[in-house]
Amino acid sequence: MAELLRTHPLMAWSRAFERLPEPVGITVEPFVATADVRLASVGAAASEALGVDLPTVPNTWVPTGTGRAVWLGPDEWLLSSTTETPEQLEARIRAAVLPLGGSATDVSAQRIGLRLTGARVRDVLAKGCSIDLHPRVFARGSSAQTSLGQAGVVLMALSDAGDDYVVLVRSSFAGYLADWLLDAALEFTTTHDS
Repeated sequence: MAELLRTHPLMAWSRAFERLPEPVGITVEPFVATADVRLASVGAAASEALGVDLPTVPNTWVPTGTGRAVWLGPDEWLLSSTTETPEQLEARIRAAVLPLGGSATDVSAQRIGLRLTGARVRDVLAKGCSIDLHPRVFARGSSAQTSLGQAGVVLMALSDAGDDYVVLVRSSFAGYLADWLLDAALEFTTTHDS
């Protein structure tokens, strides 16, 4: 049986992203294994079993060594790994949380990651996102489930300066959001002759 080649849904947008000048940078993040984790009680046992302290403050994320743990709700997190396969991540997490009454589901194919960087990226995001992205409010470690240009996303701040973000968007909306971001960035990436 022939093996299917995995192609990224945003491969066609890569060149357009590469041509953007410095004030706004957009890069497609590589595929990562992700699992949705449900766990009613988070404590020392869960932290020890998972090898990470899950964020318990709403709208935050923490690094996990090889990925991230993102707070999605009072009993729900999104965990990712850059070194494990989706099957390995799901099995490892499931084994850790099942004895604690939790569950883990592989959602690796659900979302695509885009890295947004640059001095004007917050201005681009503000065109289609209603949350306050000022670094005083939305600094490194902050996350939000919100809309960006009418697409549901998970937005994470990677810096305290407001110039580095990751946007997780459902695969089926990735092309739409890529077009929207390129259009929103146009104002900040072109020079105007007087």
